[in-house]
Amino acid sequence: MQPDLIETFLQEADDLLAEVEETALRMNAAQPDAELVHRLFRAFHTIKGSGGMVGLTQVASFTHHVETLLDAVREGDIPVTKQLVEIVLAAKDQIRAMLEARQNGQDFPEAAGAKLILRIQELSGSAARILPAPNNARLAVDTTERGGGQSWNISFKPPPNLLTTGGNPLLLFRDLRKLGACEITGHTDRLPSLERMEPQTCYLWWTITLRGNTDENAIRDVFLFVEDGSELEIEPVEEQAAATPETVAAAESQTEQNTSRKGKESMVRVPSSRLDRLVGLVGELVMNHSRLAQAAAHVGAPELAAPVEEIDRLVSELRDSVLGIRMMPIGSALGRFRRLIHDLSAELGKEVDLVTEGEETELDKSVLDQLGDPLVHIFRNSIDHGIEPPAERLERGKPRRGVIRLVAVHAGSDVAVSIEDDGRGLNRDAILAKALEKQLIAPGAVLSDRDVFNLILLPGFSTARQITSVSGRGVGMDVVRRQIEALRGHLSMTGQPGKGTKVILKLPLTLAIIDGLVVQLDRDRLIVPMTAVTETVELLRETRSRGNGRNVIVVRGEMIPYIDLRDEFSSEGDQPDISKIVIVNHQEQRVGLLVDRVLGTHQTVIQPLGKFLKKIDVASGSTVMGDGRVALILDVAAVVRLAHGRARSGSAAAMEHSPELVSQ
Repeated sequence: MQPDLIETFLQEADDLLAEVEETALRMNAAQPDAELVHRLFRAFHTIKGSGGMVGLTQVASFTHHVETLLDAVREGDIPVTKQLVEIVLAAKDQIRAMLEARQNGQDFPEAAGAKLILRIQELSGSAARILPAPNNARLAVDTTERGGGQSWNISFKPPPNLLTTGGNPLLLFRDLRKLGACEITGHTDRLPSLERMEPQTCYLWWTITLRGNTDENAIRDVFLFVEDGSELEIEPVEEQAAATPETVAAAESQTEQNTSRKGKESMVRVPSSRLDRLVGLVGELVMNHSRLAQAAAHVGAPELAAPVEEIDRLVSELRDSVLGIRMMPIGSALGRFRRLIHDLSAELGKEVDLVTEGEETELDKSVLDQLGDPLVHIFRNSIDHGIEPPAERLERGKPRRGVIRLVAVHAGSDVAVSIEDDGRGLNRDAILAKALEKQLIAPGAVLSDRDVFNLILLPGFSTARQITSVSGRGVGMDVVRRQIEALRGHLSMTGQPGKGTKVILKLPLTLAIIDGLVVQLDRDRLIVPMTAVTETVELLRETRSRGNGRNVIVVRGEMIPYIDLRDEFSSEGDQPDISKIVIVNHQEQRVGLLVDRVLGTHQTVIQPLGKFLKKIDVASGSTVMGDGRVALILDVAAVVRLAHGRARSGSAAAMEHSPELVSQ
């Protein structure tokens, strides 16, 4: 078997298994949805057929058992139950393990799935004996009038190599008869003379009239594995009676489905490494265009103005298009979290539902990939610390099942992701007691609710009474905050006792190109991300001398602490008579960065630091300016942590008078 065919199958199977998990977790035993069962059946049917075609007979054989079970569910012989969902999820895990073994060049032991196959067979074999309780709704499957419904004319001309590639027309016709009453006519006009006939070649073609309660997608699913290379035409038979409004709505829905199918067929799979390379090339193009524009302005030749302006337009469009290719809906990453919540809830004896809004909100793939671990920590904390057990929730007048709600929305140049549960909420007194015990705050300290909640984000902080496999080791929210800040994002928490906790993440749309404020410090240039900048103010030398050693400035009546970057970075040279303070947002607080000059804005293409510069914690990357000079991109959160650390060690006494920074 050709390696590229197997690789294609592995990629498609990965998508199908993700769909299986998401669909299974959406199934509700109390209100079963026939479409979800059909979706599961089609996914397993595709895996079985494609697996067999590429030679993965072990996968096809195992999947056949699951397909048989789901077929009984489709026919209404087996109800949708929690046991069924668990078996489907276990089957999904089993198939993934088989595929991972194949990718690693290992053999998957036959005995590994024997117990699961036995569970599947027991449930499938007991279909006739299962009688659901009166309040347990069953799937509505009409099997009495197989000939009713829409009529379809089907023309199927297979390729000559149909038989040699594993195709069997008899099996196709058997599956068609499951959809309704069929009249099948074979055509022999393609038959050659006897001496020229090849026994392994398919010369026949067929026309079929099908009448049943089905749609075009279901018919195409029958021909799914033989459609490539075949001439397949499926047309509805026009009815004589006038179409009812319901029929019109169904036709419109069918048109949308066909359009969706065509859209999927036109998609092209591209390895992410190629996209990363493309983004890198566009980044270099942007940087060199900036240098070209600066050189053209320096030369002052009028004939260069129009070409440079046109190149600027083309580069901007190319940049936006390439970055758009990397944008993915946040909903594409939520499947794994539904399974996490399902498994963790069962482990802790709780009942939790995940509700999502704004799944279509897009983020750069690199941001989305790195968002996984922080979300895992947040969901685990919500289930372990926040959501109460069912009995406790009922005592408090809450619904038996807890809810975790994830909402994603665009907020200017950022994306805001909030994760809110309806559990116990944040206990201010317990947080303060734990902070005093760990000497994180001084006795008698007066803190606002925001400052108290921010204590949870400090390293080693945990209010868990005992260490479990889920939490209690003091590793969690501080790691989440660091990971979000590494993405140039921001994390905040709010909560009310008995009503729940809310975690809000603000993330940049992309990590590839940002707008930055260029500042000068002695002879060096630095970039401050514009998403963090609120304003800039001047600071005169004599004004600073009147501060009595405190790095605080009053802006429109508000006292704002600032960090002298000259002191922090040990810069040489004299402080200018008029300096600039760049005021940024950090952890919902305003902090100033004292620099020599503000040079303007710059579209910054982020380049990673080399291995010799990785220890520069205050920089998140670098960029090349229009004149060819390299500028570091400041990590605002890291700069604040550096200043805070020096303040606590006594190297910057002025910072001790800035409670806003100390709380961080």
